[in-house]
Amino acid sequence: MTVAERLVRIRAELAEELAACGRADGVRLLAVTKKQPVERVAEAIAAGIDEIGENYLQEASAKFALLPPVRTHFIGHLQTNKAKAIAAAFDVVQSVDRPEAAAALARAAEGLGKRLDVLLQLNISPSERHGVAPDEAERLAAAIRGHAALRLDGVMAIGPITGDRAEISRAFALAAKTFGRVGGSTFSIGMSGDWREAVRAGSTMLRIGTALFGPRTA
Repeated sequence: MTVAERLVRIRAELAEELAACGRADGVRLLAVTKKQPVERVAEAIAAGIDEIGENYLQEASAKFALLPPVRTHFIGHLQTNKAKAIAAAFDVVQSVDRPEAAAALARAAEGLGKRLDVLLQLNISPSERHGVAPDEAERLAAAIRGHAALRLDGVMAIGPITGDRAEISRAFALAAKTFGRVGGSTFSIGMSGDWREAVRAGSTMLRIGTALFGPRTA
């Protein structure tokens, strides 16, 4: 199956899930392009993908120069010593999980003369190392909003790695409550294996890799 065919299938299944939830269309698809060859990413863009997410700065920089212009998201762990390069390379940073990261990004964005869209990364999974605890989210949100060079646009979270669908749903429900307190327009939860639970919890952005590109070979 081609990338374009997979995208058609994903969109059809998403539309069915939204209808079953009584939700109007309004969920964006972010193609997770980590370790995908540039040719396959270009195929996804040609098929209609207009936002892509990368975990690693070096890999992203090499790809972006060869791709048509789309909105780019950094979704990996943010190391403060790479903040300047990340702020320059990406349109959105989804993984702001501590005040130090926000401050480093803000300094970088200010130096570049840009206002950078960011998401607060929330930790809702015992298997996830990064992200702020839900009860600390509002404090971090206030710190992010204290930087004029950053625009807090919502929340990102990674669901628990488990086959227990109820556990995934509970984690996403907690993320949804926290998103309600933090505010913003982007609620980035749900990946290839748990996107249905994410849609039911109110996700506005699904980060889809395997379901779009197939299993990675490397």
